[in-house]
Amino acid sequence: MNRALWIVQILLALLFLFAGSLKLITPVEQVAQQMHMSGAFIRFIGVCEVLGAIGLVLRIKPWLTPLAAALLVVIMIGATVVTWQMKPGVGSLLPFVTGILCVFVAWGRWRNVP
Repeated sequence: MNRALWIVQILLALLFLFAGSLKLITPVEQVAQQMHMSGAFIRFIGVCEVLGAIGLVLRIKPWLTPLAAALLVVIMIGATVVTWQMKPGVGSLLPFVTGILCVFVAWGRWRNVP
C-alpha cells in the first residue's frame, strides 16, 4: 500500500507542478481568456497547485501530506465543476479522477498519522 501511495503521490505532484507552473508563467490575459476567470484568481490557484505538489512529496510533518491532498481535492472539485460548466461531458473526467486520486492519498496517509 505504501508503494502505491508513493507512486500516486509522485504522479499527482508532477501533474500539479506542471499545471500550477503553467498558470504562473503563462501571460495573465491569455489564461484568463481561456478559463473565463480573473487573472488574480488563476494565479492563486497556480500557487496553490504548486504548493500542494510540494506538500504531496515532502514529508516534513506526518500530517502535511494528507492535508495537502485534501486541499487539492477542494481544488479538483472546483475544476470539475468549472470544466463541466464549460464543456459538459467527458472533459470533466480528468479533474474528477485526479480528485479521486487525491482522496486516495489523503485517506491512505491520514491512516498512518500518529
